[in-house]
Amino acid sequence: MAHVEEIAEQGYTIVHDAIEPELVDALRADLARLEAFFDVQPSPNSFEGHRTLRIYNLLAFGELYERIPVHPSVLPIVERVLDPGCLISSLSSVDILPGEVAQPIHADDQLIPIPKPHPPTVCNSMWALTDFTEANGATRIVPGSHLWDHDPEYGRHYDSIPAEMPAGSVLIWHGSLWHGGGANRTGERRVGIAMNYCAGYIRQQENQQLGLDRETVRRFPPRLRQLVGYGVYNMLIGHINKRSPEQLLLADAPGESPIVWDRI
Repeated sequence: MAHVEEIAEQGYTIVHDAIEPELVDALRADLARLEAFFDVQPSPNSFEGHRTLRIYNLLAFGELYERIPVHPSVLPIVERVLDPGCLISSLSSVDILPGEVAQPIHADDQLIPIPKPHPPTVCNSMWALTDFTEANGATRIVPGSHLWDHDPEYGRHYDSIPAEMPAGSVLIWHGSLWHGGGANRTGERRVGIAMNYCAGYIRQQENQQLGLDRETVRRFPPRLRQLVGYGVYNMLIGHINKRSPEQLLLADAPGESPIVWDRI
């Protein structure tokens, strides 16, 4: 798969025409509704942005957002970069307002204390709900940096290029890639959704089990239940007394034991 090869070599890929136009429009409209309803304000730190609006834990806000983690244009690529046991790490919106400065360059896995370079533990994606241009804050990337043996120094300048792409495209990258949101020098918003995944053996950034009520998860199709962490990784990691969280918490879950010891 060409996209997987690009991620291995350059640290990122762009999937054009990945998302249906009607889904792009629906997501953009609903995020505007949520921002108004919750009176979302910028955060007081340079990482999240002084002129950037963010909404976290989007899976808690309705069926529209359930289409994102399992989207067929994105998930198969992520499964090849990580493996089919990957998990949803976080799902949030990123609305860069006019006047925002560039986000400090960083790597999404730099808080995981293992030597670099290493196999991908994180694979993240940015859904473009508006056009992403250099002028309006397209994500800035440092190609090939996922292969380096160190992380960027927070706040230091690094040469980077903009990941420009039209609305409906998705940027997917290796968690070690150095990158950051760009500065918005236009009069319009740059709206995207950060759909982030991690390997099944890595702790998720957002606690999906506490952030989503049981009734919400019960509505999910089986694959989405697994992605939020109700399964067991490699038939062992995450079990509860030899049962999966799905078996323990959801009455309609399949009853077969997922534990590797019983298969030996």
